[in-house]
Amino acid sequence: MQAGDLAWRLQILRKAVTQNALNEDVETWPVLATVWASKADVSDGERVRAEAVWASITTRFVIRRSTLTESITPLDRVQCDGRPYNVVGKKDVGPRREAFELTAVARAEIPSG
Repeated sequence: MQAGDLAWRLQILRKAVTQNALNEDVETWPVLATVWASKADVSDGERVRAEAVWASITTRFVIRRSTLTESITPLDRVQCDGRPYNVVGKKDVGPRREAFELTAVARAEIPSG
């Protein structure tokens, strides 16, 4: 993997639950780390459900292996260029497993009209 291939800043987000002033649970997604990644959109699609149209895009990010990136699971999210993605898969890359490929899906509502 060449350094020039890693042209995107990718934020790794991990869910945290805190309590608000009323002692209710509040879900937040703080940034765990920011890493360089390559990015390739692999598919997109639309679904119609309950009169709403949802668009989704599946993207593959390749990131260098580190102690921190080894801990990424489908319970985490990533954010690239302001768009949040749900992690749906992770696999080793390279003959020496020097990187990970993250498969992630972003969903956005398409405005009607």
